[in-house]
Amino acid sequence: MGKTYPAIDQALERFITAQQMFFVATAPTGPDGHVNLSPKGLDTLRVIDPHTVAYLDYVGSGAETIAHLRENGRIVLMWCAFDGPPKIVRVHGRGTAVEPQDEEFASLRARFGDAPGLRAIIKVHVERLSDSCGFGVPRLAFEGHRSQLTDWATRKGADALVEYQETKNHASIDGLPALRWTGRRGE
Repeated sequence: MGKTYPAIDQALERFITAQQMFFVATAPTGPDGHVNLSPKGLDTLRVIDPHTVAYLDYVGSGAETIAHLRENGRIVLMWCAFDGPPKIVRVHGRGTAVEPQDEEFASLRARFGDAPGLRAIIKVHVERLSDSCGFGVPRLAFEGHRSQLTDWATRKGADALVEYQETKNHASIDGLPALRWTGRRGE
């Protein structure tokens, strides 16, 4: 039986931080845009306070989440237990992409470890918090995090990552603006 909560309490925080992966979904405002759903792994998420979570957003081939947040701020995060008792937790909220040039970036960044290829931190203000049974979620054994993403970013190097982001992360697949700094280098 599903339940809603007024805030992230200690039990929910323990559940959220114990999961090895979570999912993030966003959508543009209009009816014709693409809904985006992304899996997230690595040690990328922190509960900031009972009404706020944040996660590291790495350089990728697209920037849908950032673009959708810039347009309308809507976001949902979901964690499911793949081992232990079945459970699903969802956070619906309003998110912002905090980029390295933003004042708040350094204080949020200090909460995380090494993160080669980091392009932003997604900060989510929780508006609705709920759980559900998770009876249909399969049991899966965690074997470890993949290193390809951070290895790729390290090999690419800082300058090449900037060029990559200017090419791939300036706009969403629907043409919505994503990273604010791209296309403005040298201004």
